[in-house]
Amino acid sequence: MLLQGLWPVQYFEDLEPGAVQRFGHYAVTREEVLEFAGRFDPQPFHLSDEAAAETHFGRISASGWHTCAMTMHMVVENLAAHGQAGLGSPGVDELRWHKPVYPGDTLRCETQLLEKTRSRSRPEMGSFRSTMKVYNQTDELVMSFTSIGLIRVRDPQAK
Repeated sequence: MLLQGLWPVQYFEDLEPGAVQRFGHYAVTREEVLEFAGRFDPQPFHLSDEAAAETHFGRISASGWHTCAMTMHMVVENLAAHGQAGLGSPGVDELRWHKPVYPGDTLRCETQLLEKTRSRSRPEMGSFRSTMKVYNQTDELVMSFTSIGLIRVRDPQAK
């Protein structure tokens, strides 16, 4: 169970377009890459050293979907530590896997808030768009996407 940290909860009103946040530390293990691939993306280059050696990957690489899952883990840890009145997400746009992620890599995140919009039909909530960039230990961009988040408004009666 994740517990909220000592930071005050962040609401729609607290979001500042342009703000950048860097967070996360995720060590990618061979065991986890094999387990995820075996369950959810059983392509040979995610499961076999020999098969991976015959591809442009050169060695076993994490599934792109596994990279998404590891990123989500870092996002949730960050939200738990810093607090946000989040209400989930209707989706992501422009998902790109720029470089393979390999066992032994360590991932981190960088996000920038692009814009926020108050809901006209639901005064208790707003939405925001942000870019997410995921880097490995040598600061190579491995994945990026634009996310859409839903968040509570502190005072739904305020205009």
